Amino acid sequence: MKSLFNTETCSEILNRINTLTKSTKATWGEMEIGQMLHHCQFPLSLALGRYQMKKPNPFVKLIFKSFKKGMYDDKLWKPNLPTAKDFKVSDKKDFEPEKIILVDLVNDFHLEKDRKIWEPHPAFGPFTHEQWGKMQYKHLDHHLRQFGV
Repeated sequence: MKSLFNTETCSEILNRINTLTKSTKATWGEMEIGQMLHHCQFPLSLALGRYQMKKPNPFVKLIFKSFKKGMYDDKLWKPNLPTAKDFKVSDKKDFEPEKIILVDLVNDFHLEKDRKIWEPHPAFGPFTHEQWGKMQYKHLDHHLRQFGV
C-alpha cells in the first residue's frame, strides 16, 4: 500500500483532490462532495492530535482491533463500508472551504514524514509510522475512488 509520507504519493493525492469540483458526484454511498471532504479531515486531524475521538468501550475496541490490519494492508476497501460514528457527516458542507482544509491537512500530515513517535489511535491502538502513512493514504484513496478520481 502506498504511504502519504511518500512525496510522489502525496502529490498524487493532492492532484486527485484538485480535480474534484463542487458538482462531482459519488459513484456509491450517501455523502455529497462537501461532506466527503469534511469526513476525510477527521483521520488526518486525529493523527495530528487536532481532533479527539471518544474512546470506545472495551468490547467495541476489541472489535476495532480485529479490523486493524485492514486499515493499512494492500487490499482496497469495498464500497459502502460503514463509517465510524465520530466521523459521520450529516449536515451539508461547502465545497471550497472543505477542500482547502483537506489540502492543508494532507500537506501537514506529509510534513510529519520524519516523525518517529505517534500517539495510539483511540480505537485501534498503536500504529507504526509506516502504518499511519499507509492508513491515511488508503482512506483518502477510498473516498477519491468513491468520487471517480
